[in-house]
Amino acid sequence: MDFSFGSLELNRTHAAHIGTAPAGGAQGIAGQEGVRRSEKKGAFEQYLLEAVSELNSRQLDVAAIQEQVITDPDSVDIHDVTTAMAKAQMSLNLAQTVIDRLVKGWSDLSQNR
Repeated sequence: MDFSFGSLELNRTHAAHIGTAPAGGAQGIAGQEGVRRSEKKGAFEQYLLEAVSELNSRQLDVAAIQEQVITDPDSVDIHDVTTAMAKAQMSLNLAQTVIDRLVKGWSDLSQNR
């Protein structure tokens, strides 16, 4: 499983929204706030990309250790295999929970509850 994300950016239609500024963006104080918001957005984007990268790396580690168990079983401790699989499963479960909650939150917000 390989996840590859480029630069994720949101297009905005209003100057107060966070995302890529439209042509002739906001000026003055609103422009300064936009700069601060984009810095925060970049940090959050980086955090998400690092989290997905870590999840992908754990999945790849499990695949590599499973391949090693098949090709050279004496070189691998079964406890290492079990630990790697448990870490990968826990990471995947956490990612799925976060995604489910984000989708539910977005759904709640879009319904104006």
